[in-house]
Amino acid sequence: MAEPPETTPMEALESPTPSSSYSSSYPKPQPIPSSTSSPLPSSMSRLWRPAAQRNLRNQWSKLASHRQQWASSSSSGKSHANSLVNAHLSQRYMPSLELGVLNDMPDIRKKACRKLCKQQERYRIKLLSSYKDMVAAVIQMVNACRSMRCYQTGTSNSTLVQFSNSAGDQNDTGDGGGVSVFVFLSISSHEKLAEELVQMFIMELNVKRLLVLELLSISCEVPQDIGLHWGDQLYQGEFDNLSTLNLFSEETCEPVPPKLMDRKSDTPAVQCKNQPNPEVLQVYLTTWLAEVNINAHRIDEIFSLIGEEMHVSLS
Repeated sequence: MAEPPETTPMEALESPTPSSSYSSSYPKPQPIPSSTSSPLPSSMSRLWRPAAQRNLRNQWSKLASHRQQWASSSSSGKSHANSLVNAHLSQRYMPSLELGVLNDMPDIRKKACRKLCKQQERYRIKLLSSYKDMVAAVIQMVNACRSMRCYQTGTSNSTLVQFSNSAGDQNDTGDGGGVSVFVFLSISSHEKLAEELVQMFIMELNVKRLLVLELLSISCEVPQDIGLHWGDQLYQGEFDNLSTLNLFSEETCEPVPPKLMDRKSDTPAVQCKNQPNPEVLQVYLTTWLAEVNINAHRIDEIFSLIGEEMHVSLS
């Protein structure tokens, strides 16, 4: 990787004006906080800063990439959910549909219903796959967020100084003593912005899980008690993945209830219905598209600020 360009003084960044009160509820970047860790010797700081800059560019690039992966998986999931709902409603209302000249064809309704039932099964599989991709994208975001510090590796007596984003020495905080890495922001400031961003996706993922649970419960048959429960695992290893994101409660042994940003959850235990009303299904699709926990303006604001700080484009 090419050596990072020498940092030069830049004009003070003006915080973009939030487009809504929701945007303004998020904390703005604060001045570099004082660090409790000891500052590095000047000779070591000169070696640490370029390594820290390379690592931060790498981790923020990963966050931008995984954000795009989320967007792609969410869009695919919405498409599969829409197709699943359309197939379900077509199958549900088939007995009462006026078929015109097709009405005289033997078993036309049964054959159409069987085909629509198979379509629903295919779209369930595709929807679950999109959900798994979203889980994977958010896990990678969390990993990037947790890998922003830059630690010295090897012994202090070594003639070759190397750095890693994994801690080796307990006395090394990995933040260079709290100094700015590029221009204004310290490692901890980068971490706070990344955590703010990633938390939106974590909370939205849990809302998506509720919608997936409801949509996977849609049945081709006459209503039966076969709906999924909130505590059911949707795929093998899902609960381990949710634990990584702090979305699984060890106390209740099931995923934590979904909630909106900055609000307590009052969602009761969920058991899904396999024959929801068409209006309810439309609300599910609209909620999926809205991504109520993701403030796109604030995310763009964060990436813009970091891009200017690092002199790179993260769009």
